[in-house]
Amino acid sequence: MAALQGRAAAARGQWLLVPWAKPLLFMLCLAPLAWLVWGAAADRLGANPAEALIRSLGDWTLRLLCLTLAVTPVRLALKAPALARFRRMLGLFTFFYALLHLMSYAVFDLGLDAGEIARDIAKRPFILVGMAAFALLTLLAATSFNRAMRWLGGRNWQRLHRSVYLVAVLAVLHFWWMRAGKNDFAEVVVYGVILAALLAARPLLRRRSSTQKR
Repeated sequence: MAALQGRAAAARGQWLLVPWAKPLLFMLCLAPLAWLVWGAAADRLGANPAEALIRSLGDWTLRLLCLTLAVTPVRLALKAPALARFRRMLGLFTFFYALLHLMSYAVFDLGLDAGEIARDIAKRPFILVGMAAFALLTLLAATSFNRAMRWLGGRNWQRLHRSVYLVAVLAVLHFWWMRAGKNDFAEVVVYGVILAALLAARPLLRRRSSTQKR
């Protein structure tokens, strides 16, 4: 019975191994940026396009972070190990959109003035939290490649990359603090619930998977 279930799971995951799967995901991840660039060029981002751009890039960073964290729970739940091949790309696109979010804030809000940026970080806690999340994301992106994994060693690499959980907490806190001024927490709650569910599901599904193998 277990062998039949394993073969069925492998058959379900075959489509994830087709050569065009990664290029398709790459194009899908770029689609939000293409839409924002078109919106800016066509003057479709509203009365305050700079704010709309900064906000949208931040939203897409959170969405891609959710998708990155969803890979392991979904892989375990569906018994589809081939899903793991997309995790690195999703994680790097999370960093990419976070970088664009940061650069848009630095350029459009503060004119890329280093002194103003430093003062803004000290003055507004939600900016400080966002910078901390970005610093961790940068470290994770820089060590996401096989050479870095070999250099750090498997266990150290895993310990380091578990800090993605802290990135998730800091990202939601950044979003919550930013929305606190407007007393608008609806979206924050949605992202918070999604990320909490994903983080809680990972150890539960791993434990269930280990139990089934015995």
